[in-house]
Amino acid sequence: MKSHQSTQTMKPATAAKKLGVYLDATPAEFQEGVVSRAELNALQADPPRWLEDLRANGPHPRPVVAAKLGVSIAGLARGGVTEPLTTEQIEVLKKDMPDWLEKERATQAEVRKEAARIKKKNSERADDQQS
Repeated sequence: MKSHQSTQTMKPATAAKKLGVYLDATPAEFQEGVVSRAELNALQADPPRWLEDLRANGPHPRPVVAAKLGVSIAGLARGGVTEPLTTEQIEVLKKDMPDWLEKERATQAEVRKEAARIKKKNSERADDQQS
């Protein structure tokens, strides 16, 4: 008996998330259809002009904005940033460095430092148990 493999599809919101773009800024035909795994792979391998423009200029979704600013998504919210931002707006924030952004970057640096410390401690513990 042959197994029939169905085409895997996803909602546009899921595809936009995987592509790292803000759904509302994508073309209507992207927003209104479904995206197959093959189509997603093709978009990633050879992005059309609209996708290149969105990735370069935005507007960017919160996870991308947070990464570009070096803060967490919660840090964005604490700073009052709730809407998607363009690359230009992100650059202005970086240049102006408001107090909230400076504080959130410091917080994020501490979180990363603590995560690295815990990872190292766990690694050492695992090494000790193996020897």
